[in-house]
Amino acid sequence: MSNVSTPVLGPHSSQTLPPVSPSPLPTNPPLDDGEIPPLSLEILTDRPDKAAALRLIADSIAQQRQQAAFHLVFHPLPLAALLAVLAAIYRYAWAQNTKHDLGTTLMLGSGAVMTYLIAIRFLTSGYLREAEDLSWDFITPGGQQQQQQQQQQQQNQRRGSGTGGPEDLILGTRYGADMIGALVLRLERPSSSSSSSENNNNNNNGNNGNGNGNGHSSGSSRRKSHSRQNSLKGGRGVIRAWTTRLRYRGTGVGGDMLREAVRVTRERCGRDAEVGFAKEHANSVMVLPEMFNRPFRKGEMQAARALERVLGEWDGRKR
Repeated sequence: MSNVSTPVLGPHSSQTLPPVSPSPLPTNPPLDDGEIPPLSLEILTDRPDKAAALRLIADSIAQQRQQAAFHLVFHPLPLAALLAVLAAIYRYAWAQNTKHDLGTTLMLGSGAVMTYLIAIRFLTSGYLREAEDLSWDFITPGGQQQQQQQQQQQQNQRRGSGTGGPEDLILGTRYGADMIGALVLRLERPSSSSSSSENNNNNNNGNNGNGNGNGHSSGSSRRKSHSRQNSLKGGRGVIRAWTTRLRYRGTGVGGDMLREAVRVTRERCGRDAEVGFAKEHANSVMVLPEMFNRPFRKGEMQAARALERVLGEWDGRKR
C-alpha cells in the first residue's frame, strides 16, 4: 500500500481545455527468449556456486530468528508476564498517587515493553551465531571431527582408503545469475559387511593376477573405478539442507529440488533407495525451549509431507 497521499481533484471552470486526442499506445515488442532469465536446476560443481548455496542456507538459519521472535512476542506465557509487569506498574503509580501523571506511567510502561523486546532479541540471537558458524565442514562427512582425525586420514590415504568420503551433493536452482534454491544431499553407503567382503574379494583377485606389473595396475584401477560406482548401491539419500530464497517460496522451486534429489538418489543408490531428511539438518538447531518451537516443528512436518508426496509420485510413475 503506497504512503503517498492521494490529491483531491475538483472541477476547474476558469479555462476550457481542448478535447483530448487519443495518444498512440506504446507498442512493446515481445521479449526475446534471451531476455528472460533462465531457470536452471543442477548439481553444483564449481566452488563459487557452492559458496552461494551455503550462503543461502545460512540466510535461512538467520531468518529463523525473525520467526522465533515473532512467535515469542505473542506467546501466551511471556505475554502474560508482560501484562503482569504492566499491571504492577499501574498499581505502583496508583499507590504513589501519580495516576494523574500520565507521562510517568507511560514512561514506565514503555520501558517495560522495550525490556521485553530486547530480552526476546537476546534470546533468539543464537540463530545468528548458528548461521555464522555454517562453513564448508557442513558438506564434508565428519567435518567437525576431521581436524582431530587428520593424521589418521592421511595414513588411510597412504594406504589407499579414505574415510572422509566425498563432499555432499549440492543441488542449486538459479534464476538467471541468482541462486534462489539450495538442497544438500548426502548419499550414504549401505551399512553392511557386503562392501567390505567385496573389497576383500577384489584384493584377492588382484593378488592372483599373472604377475605383470602393468596389467595388474590397469586391472586394479578398473576394478577400483567399478567398485566406486557400485559402492552406493543399496544406500540411501539424506537431505541435510533444503531452502529457497524468501521471495520465491511457494512457487514450486522447493518441490522441484526434492524431485531432483529423489531422482539422483535412486539413480545412484538403486530404484528402491530410501530418501529422507536428516535428523540434524541445517535448520534443526533450536535455541529456545521446546515449548516455543512449535512453528519450526510444524515446518518440519510440512517438509516431510512434501517429500512423501514426491516419493509417492515417483513410485506411481515407476509402476
